Amino acid sequence: MTETYGNCPFCQPAERILKENDYAQVILSNPRKVPGHFLVVPKRHVEKPWELKPEEVQSIFELIFFVEQKIIGKLGDGCDIRQNYRPFMKQSQLKVDHLHFHVIPRTLDDYIYSVSEKYETELFAELDDVEHDAVAKTLE
Repeated sequence: MTETYGNCPFCQPAERILKENDYAQVILSNPRKVPGHFLVVPKRHVEKPWELKPEEVQSIFELIFFVEQKIIGKLGDGCDIRQNYRPFMKQSQLKVDHLHFHVIPRTLDDYIYSVSEKYETELFAELDDVEHDAVAKTLE
């Protein structure tokens, strides 16, 4: 383990580590959304995704792809890879101020779909040219 930060639960995961490489490690999410909800976490305490070093990014995605290949066909037929950056929320049991990537097994009409995603279709709006151009400018 490299740098640690205060009482960060991901800086001292000890017996929770299931797989690791030089710069990242895999643990099970607790709490979890579904069985087999994994987290891939950099060993160094990093809060902002853009603060990762290139070797950390590579190590993280090596583990994400490893987990993804292991769970497809066993815990789900596909999976979601997700990373949230929400500095506006306080750290809690559901939000940790240590960058991490969720690897979540998925199947058609699974629990996540049945309790939330089936209702999300109303959230989607068509992207018009005006919005496209305005938002695209943020990348300039």
